[in-house]
Amino acid sequence: MYQETFQKIIDYRRSNRKFDADVPVPEEVINRSLERAILSPNSSNMQLWEFYWVHSTEMKTAFVPLCLDQSAAKTAQEFVVFVTRQDLWRKRAAWNLARIQETITGEADKLQKGGTDYYKKVIPLVYMNDPFGFLSMFRRLLCFIMGIRKPFMRFGGRSDQRVMVHKSCALAAQTFMLSIAAEGFESCPMEGFDQKRVKRALGLPRGAEVNMIIAVGKGTEAGVWGPRFRLPSNEVIFSV
Repeated sequence: MYQETFQKIIDYRRSNRKFDADVPVPEEVINRSLERAILSPNSSNMQLWEFYWVHSTEMKTAFVPLCLDQSAAKTAQEFVVFVTRQDLWRKRAAWNLARIQETITGEADKLQKGGTDYYKKVIPLVYMNDPFGFLSMFRRLLCFIMGIRKPFMRFGGRSDQRVMVHKSCALAAQTFMLSIAAEGFESCPMEGFDQKRVKRALGLPRGAEVNMIIAVGKGTEAGVWGPRFRLPSNEVIFSV
């Protein structure tokens, strides 16, 4: 039913590095795309992300050098900065727990009890850290012991936590770009930026990290650097 429409969006979406300066992006396009990004899948519904729409002329001008004067940055009509907020895990876990508790009207059923225990016990075990790394060692030991006889999630230190929250944020960024394409505009995800200065410009705390910055506008032919080519399917797709 939807496959043809989705295929058109996939084919249409290209990273465009030079936008038309005379074609603005309507605010409602960005708003709708950000609302759609919120619906993206993410680990444990923790939603450890924030999206910063760089909209004012002053901030957009300031972001050009922060994005290393890339062509996409110089010509972008809008920027959206995708940020991970691993430091907010306690707040987001409490939010999820409250949503579950709102559904309990009498005695909690099995699913409700499982959800309550998950956000009270499992999530703290996954996200808590200490200055000496004892919790990371405990998690690695637990995974080793539990994984001896059966499959078990292999999870340890801060790097595993960072990868997890960045994966979720990247899924949201992809949803946003597909939405922008569906709206008839183009985008360019940028990894070339000064993270420290971007965080300072946005007033982000130490625990926040920039996942990527996406430039948005009406693309031009000059902004597409040649035909799209990918590795042959048989080199990356396997049936086992």
